[in-house]
Amino acid sequence: MKPILITQHIAADGPGHLAVHLSRHQLPYQICRLFAGDVLPTDATAFSGLAILGGPMSVNDKLPWIAQELALIGHAVSQRVPVIGHCLGGQLLSKALGGVVTASPHVEIGWSDIQPANPAVCRDWFGGANPALLFQWHNETFSLPTGAELLAIGRHCPNQAYLVDGLHLGMQFHCEVDAAKVMGWVDTCQADIAAAAHSPGVQSAAGIKASLARLLPISNRLAEAIYDRWLQGIRRP
Repeated sequence: MKPILITQHIAADGPGHLAVHLSRHQLPYQICRLFAGDVLPTDATAFSGLAILGGPMSVNDKLPWIAQELALIGHAVSQRVPVIGHCLGGQLLSKALGGVVTASPHVEIGWSDIQPANPAVCRDWFGGANPALLFQWHNETFSLPTGAELLAIGRHCPNQAYLVDGLHLGMQFHCEVDAAKVMGWVDTCQADIAAAAHSPGVQSAAGIKASLARLLPISNRLAEAIYDRWLQGIRRP
Protein backbone atom coordinates (compact mmCIF):
# COMPACT_ATOMS: atom_id res chain seq x y z
CA MET A 1 0.00 0.00 0.00
CA LYS A 2 1.01 3.61 -0.39
CA PRO A 3 2.54 5.15 2.74
CA ILE A 4 0.62 7.37 5.11
CA LEU A 5 2.11 10.87 5.10
CA ILE A 6 2.67 12.38 8.56
CA THR A 7 3.38 16.11 8.62
CA GLN A 8 5.47 17.19 11.62
CA HIS A 9 5.82 20.92 12.30
CA ILE A 10 8.31 21.07 15.19
CA ALA A 11 10.89 18.65 16.57
CA ALA A 12 9.15 18.36 19.95
CA ASP A 13 5.79 17.31 18.46
CA GLY A 14 6.44 13.97 16.79
CA PRO A 15 3.97 11.22 15.93
CA GLY A 16 4.20 9.49 19.32
CA HIS A 17 1.63 6.74 19.75
CA LEU A 18 0.43 7.13 16.16
CA ALA A 19 3.78 5.85 14.89
CA VAL A 20 3.71 3.03 17.44
CA HIS A 21 0.27 1.96 16.26
CA LEU A 22 1.12 2.11 12.57
CA SER A 23 4.32 0.13 13.11
CA ARG A 24 2.50 -2.45 15.22
CA HIS A 25 0.17 -3.08 12.28
CA GLN A 26 3.02 -2.98 9.76
CA LEU A 27 1.53 0.00 7.94
CA PRO A 28 4.05 2.12 6.03
CA TYR A 29 4.38 5.80 6.80
CA GLN A 30 6.56 8.71 5.78
CA ILE A 31 7.26 11.76 7.96
CA CYS A 32 7.60 15.19 6.35
CA ARG A 33 9.65 17.17 8.90
CA LEU A 34 8.82 20.75 7.97
CA PHE A 35 10.98 22.14 10.78
CA ALA A 36 14.00 20.45 9.19
CA GLY A 37 13.34 21.85 5.73
CA ASP A 38 11.50 18.91 4.17
CA VAL A 39 9.36 19.93 1.20
CA LEU A 40 5.66 19.11 1.32
CA PRO A 41 4.39 16.94 -1.51
CA THR A 42 1.66 18.47 -3.65
CA ASP A 43 -0.10 15.28 -4.78
CA ALA A 44 -2.13 13.74 -1.97
CA THR A 45 -2.94 10.70 -4.10
CA ALA A 46 0.67 9.53 -3.72
CA PHE A 47 -0.33 8.56 -0.16
CA SER A 48 -2.99 6.35 1.37
CA GLY A 49 -3.72 8.87 4.12
CA LEU A 50 -2.59 12.18 5.60
CA ALA A 51 -1.94 12.57 9.36
CA ILE A 52 -1.27 16.12 10.54
CA LEU A 53 0.43 16.77 13.87
CA GLY A 54 0.40 19.82 16.12
CA GLY A 55 2.62 22.80 16.80
CA PRO A 56 2.72 26.12 18.67
CA MET A 57 2.14 28.26 15.58
CA SER A 58 -1.26 29.49 14.39
CA VAL A 59 -2.82 28.50 11.09
CA ASN A 60 -3.26 32.26 10.62
CA ASP A 61 0.50 32.90 10.71
CA LYS A 62 2.18 33.89 7.45
CA LEU A 63 4.52 30.93 7.33
CA PRO A 64 5.25 29.73 3.77
CA TRP A 65 4.44 26.09 4.44
CA ILE A 66 0.99 26.82 5.88
CA ALA A 67 -0.53 27.72 2.51
CA GLN A 68 1.17 24.68 0.99
CA GLU A 69 -0.20 22.36 3.68
CA LEU A 70 -3.69 23.82 3.37
CA ALA A 71 -3.56 23.12 -0.37
CA LEU A 72 -2.37 19.55 0.25
CA ILE A 73 -5.19 18.95 2.74
CA GLY A 74 -7.75 20.36 0.31
CA HIS A 75 -6.44 18.08 -2.43
CA ALA A 76 -6.59 15.07 -0.10
CA VAL A 77 -10.21 15.76 0.81
CA SER A 78 -11.19 16.31 -2.82
CA GLN A 79 -9.60 12.98 -3.75
CA ARG A 80 -11.03 11.14 -0.73
CA VAL A 81 -7.61 10.48 0.77
CA PRO A 82 -8.41 10.21 4.51
CA VAL A 83 -7.07 13.05 6.68
CA ILE A 84 -6.65 13.05 10.46
CA GLY A 85 -5.59 16.20 12.29
CA HIS A 86 -4.26 16.54 15.84
CA CYS A 87 -4.63 19.95 17.55
CA LEU A 88 -3.01 22.33 15.02
CA GLY A 89 -3.73 19.59 12.49
CA GLY A 90 -7.44 19.75 13.29
CA GLN A 91 -7.30 23.52 12.88
CA LEU A 92 -5.51 23.21 9.53
CA LEU A 93 -8.16 20.75 8.30
CA SER A 94 -10.91 23.16 9.35
CA LYS A 95 -9.31 26.14 7.60
CA ALA A 96 -8.58 24.12 4.46
CA LEU A 97 -12.32 23.37 4.23
CA GLY A 98 -13.46 26.96 4.81
CA GLY A 99 -13.58 27.06 8.61
CA VAL A 100 -12.00 29.72 10.77
CA VAL A 101 -9.52 29.47 13.63
CA THR A 102 -9.83 31.98 16.47
CA ALA A 103 -8.83 32.40 20.10
CA SER A 104 -10.16 29.64 22.32
CA PRO A 105 -12.60 30.67 25.08
CA HIS A 106 -9.99 29.29 27.50
CA VAL A 107 -6.44 28.08 27.15
CA GLU A 108 -6.23 24.33 27.71
CA ILE A 109 -3.07 22.68 29.01
CA GLY A 110 -3.19 19.26 30.62
CA TRP A 111 -5.81 16.56 30.94
CA SER A 112 -9.27 17.75 29.90
CA ASP A 113 -12.69 16.12 30.07
CA ILE A 114 -14.08 15.35 26.60
CA GLN A 115 -17.77 14.53 26.17
CA PRO A 116 -19.51 12.87 23.20
CA ALA A 117 -21.63 15.24 21.12
CA ASN A 118 -23.09 12.39 19.07
CA PRO A 119 -23.02 9.17 21.12
CA ALA A 120 -23.78 6.85 18.19
CA VAL A 121 -20.99 8.23 16.01
CA CYS A 122 -18.63 8.42 18.99
CA ARG A 123 -19.19 4.73 19.63
CA ASP A 124 -18.16 4.08 16.04
CA TRP A 125 -15.11 6.37 16.01
CA PHE A 126 -13.91 6.37 19.62
CA GLY A 127 -14.80 2.82 20.61
CA GLY A 128 -17.40 4.04 23.11
CA ALA A 129 -19.57 6.98 24.08
CA ASN A 130 -18.21 7.64 27.55
CA PRO A 131 -16.48 10.87 28.66
CA ALA A 132 -12.70 10.71 28.53
CA LEU A 133 -9.77 12.70 29.89
CA LEU A 134 -7.44 13.57 27.01
CA PHE A 135 -4.34 15.71 26.74
CA GLN A 136 -4.58 19.30 25.54
CA TRP A 137 -2.18 22.13 24.78
CA HIS A 138 -3.72 24.99 22.79
CA ASN A 139 -4.95 28.57 22.90
CA GLU A 140 -6.96 28.60 19.65
CA THR A 141 -10.00 26.72 18.42
CA PHE A 142 -11.54 25.73 15.09
CA SER A 143 -15.01 26.31 13.75
CA LEU A 144 -16.83 23.44 12.08
CA PRO A 145 -16.37 23.60 8.30
CA THR A 146 -19.50 23.33 6.17
CA GLY A 147 -20.90 19.81 6.26
CA ALA A 148 -18.81 18.70 9.25
CA GLU A 149 -20.39 16.72 12.07
CA LEU A 150 -19.45 17.59 15.65
CA LEU A 151 -18.34 14.44 17.50
CA ALA A 152 -16.94 15.64 20.82
CA ILE A 153 -17.23 18.70 23.04
CA GLY A 154 -15.33 20.13 25.99
CA ARG A 155 -16.20 22.27 28.98
CA HIS A 156 -13.55 24.94 28.36
CA CYS A 157 -13.42 24.71 24.56
CA PRO A 158 -16.64 23.45 22.96
CA ASN A 159 -15.41 22.11 19.61
CA GLN A 160 -13.16 19.11 20.30
CA ALA A 161 -13.62 16.74 17.35
CA TYR A 162 -15.48 16.71 14.04
CA LEU A 163 -15.97 14.38 11.10
CA VAL A 164 -16.12 15.26 7.39
CA ASP A 165 -17.52 12.92 4.73
CA GLY A 166 -17.17 9.95 7.06
CA LEU A 167 -13.41 9.89 6.31
CA HIS A 168 -11.66 12.95 7.70
CA LEU A 169 -11.29 13.58 11.44
CA GLY A 170 -10.22 16.85 13.05
CA MET A 171 -9.35 16.84 16.76
CA GLN A 172 -8.41 19.63 19.16
CA PHE A 173 -6.85 17.22 21.65
CA HIS A 174 -3.59 15.28 21.45
CA CYS A 175 -4.55 11.59 21.48
CA GLU A 176 -1.11 10.75 20.02
CA VAL A 177 0.90 11.76 23.09
CA ASP A 178 3.27 9.38 24.82
CA ALA A 179 5.05 9.82 28.14
CA ALA A 180 8.19 11.35 26.63
CA LYS A 181 6.17 13.92 24.74
CA VAL A 182 4.11 15.02 27.74
CA MET A 183 7.12 15.18 30.06
CA GLY A 184 9.17 17.05 27.47
CA TRP A 185 6.51 19.68 26.93
CA VAL A 186 5.92 20.18 30.64
CA ASP A 187 9.63 20.44 31.44
CA THR A 188 10.46 22.87 28.63
CA CYS A 189 7.30 25.01 28.65
CA GLN A 190 6.99 25.96 32.32
CA ALA A 191 6.66 29.64 31.35
CA ASP A 192 3.66 28.89 29.12
CA ILE A 193 1.93 27.01 31.92
CA ALA A 194 2.59 29.84 34.38
CA ALA A 195 1.37 32.52 31.94
CA ALA A 196 -1.92 30.67 31.40
CA ALA A 197 -2.44 29.55 35.00
CA HIS A 198 -5.50 31.83 35.30
CA SER A 199 -7.41 29.68 32.81
CA PRO A 200 -9.74 27.02 34.27
CA GLY A 201 -8.49 24.69 31.53
CA VAL A 202 -4.86 24.76 32.66
CA GLN A 203 -3.35 22.25 35.07
CA SER A 204 -0.16 22.73 37.02
CA ALA A 205 2.98 20.98 35.83
CA ALA A 206 2.90 18.85 38.97
CA GLY A 207 -0.74 17.91 38.35
CA ILE A 208 -0.06 16.89 34.77
CA LYS A 209 2.86 14.70 35.80
CA ALA A 210 0.98 13.16 38.72
CA SER A 211 -1.86 12.08 36.40
CA LEU A 212 0.35 10.72 33.64
CA ALA A 213 0.72 7.10 34.78
CA ARG A 214 -3.04 6.75 35.35
CA LEU A 215 -4.37 8.61 32.31
CA LEU A 216 -1.88 7.84 29.56
CA PRO A 217 -2.97 4.17 29.15
CA ILE A 218 -6.57 5.37 28.78
CA SER A 219 -5.47 7.94 26.20
CA ASN A 220 -3.49 5.31 24.30
CA ARG A 221 -6.45 2.93 24.14
CA LEU A 222 -8.72 5.69 22.87
CA ALA A 223 -6.10 6.73 20.31
CA GLU A 224 -5.91 3.16 19.04
CA ALA A 225 -9.69 3.02 18.63
CA ILE A 226 -9.63 6.33 16.73
CA TYR A 227 -6.75 5.28 14.50
CA ASP A 228 -8.28 1.87 13.78
CA ARG A 229 -11.54 3.52 12.70
CA TRP A 230 -9.75 6.13 10.59
CA LEU A 231 -7.66 3.42 8.96
CA GLN A 232 -10.84 1.72 7.74
CA GLY A 233 -11.01 4.48 5.12
CA ILE A 234 -7.49 3.82 3.87
CA ARG A 235 -7.35 2.24 0.43
CA ARG A 236 -5.30 -0.92 0.49
CA PRO A 237 -4.20 -3.08 -2.47
